[in-house]
Amino acid sequence: MNDRLPHEKGFHVSWDQIHRDARALAWRLDGQGPDDGGWKAVVAITRGGMAPAMIVSRELDIRTVDTISIKSYDHQTQSEPVIIKEPDMALVGDGTGVLIIDDLVDTGRTLEVVRKVMPNAHVATVYAKPKGRPMVDTFITEVSQDTWIFFPWDMALQYVEPYRGTE
Repeated sequence: MNDRLPHEKGFHVSWDQIHRDARALAWRLDGQGPDDGGWKAVVAITRGGMAPAMIVSRELDIRTVDTISIKSYDHQTQSEPVIIKEPDMALVGDGTGVLIIDDLVDTGRTLEVVRKVMPNAHVATVYAKPKGRPMVDTFITEVSQDTWIFFPWDMALQYVEPYRGTE
């Protein structure tokens, strides 16, 4: 019998791991843009997409970086996604040649909102859950729908009791 709480089925991601995975995402996206393989801009979905977007834009030498801010979580409770800041629409237009970067696609509801704003953008996430996968063009690692990903920007180091025994 498993008496762990649902949030304890966690996938803990370190700073080193997110860096390696975001670089792997960049390598996968390299040469895949519509402009002779190049991309004209990166748009990070804040806040989780900011670190991966910074790494992808550095690796692919994309100097134009913007954000779209969508609120869809209150702590660990998902709610209806709402855009609270759009990117420079004169720059991104319909999204052609634009990379949308996020840390994770969960249900895909956030990306549905983003795709309405930039329908021709290429959406890439570092991690993907099965319900949201159809909304993503490129991702690196799939995790189960019931896994909670603990990102390094949400964590602090502390002692954790072992699963078995205390000696």
